[in-house]
Amino acid sequence: MLSSRTSRRSGYTLIELIMVVALLGIAAAILSPQLMNLGRLEASSAVRRLVADITYAQSEALAAQSFRRIHFFDDGRGYCLLNVTESDFDQPFDSNTADYVADPSGVVRGLGHYIVDYSNDDRFGSVMVSELDLDDGSRSLTFDSLGGTVETPGTPAGEGRIVLTGEEAEYEITVAPVTGKVSVLRIDG
Repeated sequence: MLSSRTSRRSGYTLIELIMVVALLGIAAAILSPQLMNLGRLEASSAVRRLVADITYAQSEALAAQSFRRIHFFDDGRGYCLLNVTESDFDQPFDSNTADYVADPSGVVRGLGHYIVDYSNDDRFGSVMVSELDLDDGSRSLTFDSLGGTVETPGTPAGEGRIVLTGEEAEYEITVAPVTGKVSVLRIDG
């Protein structure tokens, strides 16, 4: 009598191992350049944050039917969101007396004030506001109760231009006059 033996195979064949190694190599080839451009990712993250905050300031102005302002710090390290009234519209920025918008994220930054400081946030690396071209050399972008940009109460502002620069990327954010429409352009080639 012949006994039938079924052989079970254990382990992987050479073909299977080669395919796994090839797939890992392809994945590494795709991901490595992305990981090497960390500076570019930090800059694009800062741009997305700024665009979201501009939109938020517009929405807040509409919802509250009052003025909201984004003030960019002199040293380029970031910006803050402020509540502004008609009576203090022309007052210069003073960090000690400013009426900050409350930070909606619930993360306490600067006693709950809405302040974005790139230099104190690891997510943004070396990103900074390198150029600012707003009305009359102003460092602020102000929205009225209709969500449009204004230079003074009742006077529409011209186009605003903000340039964010990181280690490996530079982006230009423009805010259209009257409507406040935001556009982004990568300008580093």
